[in-house]
Amino acid sequence: MSQFTLNLIVIGLSFALYIGIAIWARAGSTAEFYAANRGVGPVMNGMATAADWMSAASFISMAGLIAFTGYDNSTYLMGWTGGYVLLALLLAPYLRKFGKFTVPQFIGDRYYSQTARIIGVICLLIISITYVIGQMTGVGVTFSRYLEVSNSTGLWIGAALVFSYAVLGGMKGITYTQVAQYIVLIIAYTIPAVFIAIQLTGHVLPQTGMFSDHSASGVKFLTKLDQVVTDLGFRSYTGHHGSTLNMFLFTMALMIGTAGLPHVIIRFFTVPKVSDARKSAGWALVFIALLYTVAPAVGSMSRFNLTATMWPGAETGETFSQPAVSLESIENDPDLQWMRNWQVTGLLQWEDKNGDGLIQYYDEAGAADAPIAAIIEEQGLVGNELTRVSDDIMVLANPEIANLPGWVIAIVAAGGLAAALSTAAGLLLAISGAVSHDLIKGAINPGISEKNELLAARISMGISILVATILGLNPPGFAAQTVALAFGLAASSIFPVLMMGIFSSRVNKHGAIWGMIAGVVSTTVYIFLYKGWFFVAGTNMLPDTPDAWLFGIAPASFGTIGALINFAVAFTVSNATKEPPAEVRELVESIRVPRGAGGAVSH
Repeated sequence: MSQFTLNLIVIGLSFALYIGIAIWARAGSTAEFYAANRGVGPVMNGMATAADWMSAASFISMAGLIAFTGYDNSTYLMGWTGGYVLLALLLAPYLRKFGKFTVPQFIGDRYYSQTARIIGVICLLIISITYVIGQMTGVGVTFSRYLEVSNSTGLWIGAALVFSYAVLGGMKGITYTQVAQYIVLIIAYTIPAVFIAIQLTGHVLPQTGMFSDHSASGVKFLTKLDQVVTDLGFRSYTGHHGSTLNMFLFTMALMIGTAGLPHVIIRFFTVPKVSDARKSAGWALVFIALLYTVAPAVGSMSRFNLTATMWPGAETGETFSQPAVSLESIENDPDLQWMRNWQVTGLLQWEDKNGDGLIQYYDEAGAADAPIAAIIEEQGLVGNELTRVSDDIMVLANPEIANLPGWVIAIVAAGGLAAALSTAAGLLLAISGAVSHDLIKGAINPGISEKNELLAARISMGISILVATILGLNPPGFAAQTVALAFGLAASSIFPVLMMGIFSSRVNKHGAIWGMIAGVVSTTVYIFLYKGWFFVAGTNMLPDTPDAWLFGIAPASFGTIGALINFAVAFTVSNATKEPPAEVRELVESIRVPRGAGGAVSH
């Protein structure tokens, strides 16, 4: 059976499962569409939350980012997992106790303002649309490789699938679908990681294999990896080479951005009780850890495998004992079929610049001081000839690089799609709820019937899928890069207003409104100045270089600054204006303090 046929069967079966679940769990009311009728148990909700939260960025891009940057990109791991802890401890139980369907509804009621609610809708739409573009990017990458279709065709196939189960099932259908998708993605991520860990280190657990000895050379695996990459002129894998300030700010932006993601927050509205929200948060963290503890091993081992492919001597301990991979080998060697496969997608490219029939892979900037310098002089090399290796291919291509069985490759394809589609569905539901429940029912037509509101929710979700797909055809970067921007926007807009809404009874509607505006506008403008509109060439106003950044702060790190601006403006404006009504202050206290708490000592 060919690899394409195997891919088609495995992916097709997973799609049939998702659609079948959606038909079985079709939402028949707004309560089922928005919050699954608040009937989801903690374990199942934890699993669905993990799938909702672990997007294409987590499955496809994160290990790729770690692969090429090493320690410095551990920010993604620290930020995303730390942010989930913030969400679980500081927001989820209290928002569930408030008992609403959507985040903007909480903002509108807590700040007793329709204007605040509408601004919350706008912020949610900006965040969610930016985020869902990253998911569609992941869908396009996976489809274009494994079903051998164009990136745009893959996007439209993915959009049709999401439409078929998300519009039909709503939160009820999406919840059960996400449970299935989590099972698919965790199996798909873990199995190849185990195979490769055994190949390189002899360890079954990738987490321990990364810190053990490299089987072929007998030295510590990470030490061996450092040697290989530095020999080729690259910076050490385990060293810290970037700005500590940006590392801190970016990690914080990811943390508070995670805690402010509307599509994750609404998952906690689906459980029966407040205590279930806490339990489901704990379970979700367990399910997330099953992937996130493996990701560093996947990143390091995929980097080693790529380098060993380009310089075969790296595997035996003498990096340059064999010549670089030849064009003839790429064309004819079955072990290098993966290079031909990924070249078709445009995500892997090479060029024989000096006409010697070999493809040399090294870092031009650091090569003069590296052992490869002698080969450069001897062979007359004129530059790195592996001209493009997208971060997004490393997890997906790693099983092929390692020559794993075809069924493993097919499962990885299904897992990548499951990760992207599960998060896309959650984001689209958040968008749908904001438009139908907060905008149409909350502001435009409060008297709308439940039947028409449900229809409006489904129509708005369908339109959102169309918009996300069109924007996904020209994404602002690779999946994790696009998602990082969404986290920055969430950090600067949603997180502060939720935190202040729960833990401060003094912040009023004026503070919340102007805080959100200041936070999201400052962050959006800063990103636009240096990145332009969706990274379209020539639309950035300032050069995207460290020397040009304000105080050296990278655009992706500015979400933390935007959050501080939000907090500062909100508290300043609130203290300069009238305090919230008494009933609102009592509401804030009731959210945080259980009824009857303190009664035993009130005498």
